[in-house]
Amino acid sequence: MLKLFCPDLYVKDIYSINLDDLLKRNIYGILIDLDNTLIPWNSYEVDDRLKEWIEQCNKRDIKLCIISNNKAKRIQCCSEMLLIPAVIGALKPSKAAFREGLKLLGLAPSQVAVVGDQLFTDILGAKRMGMYAILVKPLSNNEFIWTNIMRLFERRLLKIIESRLINNMDEIK
Repeated sequence: MLKLFCPDLYVKDIYSINLDDLLKRNIYGILIDLDNTLIPWNSYEVDDRLKEWIEQCNKRDIKLCIISNNKAKRIQCCSEMLLIPAVIGALKPSKAAFREGLKLLGLAPSQVAVVGDQLFTDILGAKRMGMYAILVKPLSNNEFIWTNIMRLFERRLLKIIESRLINNMDEIK
């Protein structure tokens, strides 16, 4: 059961992900969370570093798709600004949300990584679908109240994972 919450890779942020390593793993797509993964929660803030990271993905033919539980209007706006398709109202960790993302990417689960900042939505959803799971540290402490509550449980679970299963993860930064 614990394996469903154990990321394959745990890094500081998206910029710490080695895109060439993903390609070596035959990963050609990324389903990526928006809030506190790509941009701060409830923000429309798109900086040059994020644009450059997206461009690096594009240069390597790594397809991107936002998968978010947040409000449709904001996700659509961010999707258009970033030129990345989105699964809106995803209800992660629902398998249906991840299947929709796979369909938009046109890839099989084994060819896709999921990147997000939450164990109970992003990592659990990825693992249930057989996808490579990458956990990033949240960009901001500013979050939806329910997420703050879940973070308490998440911190405890991360301590257990780090102490018992550290050998199963590629790296911890």
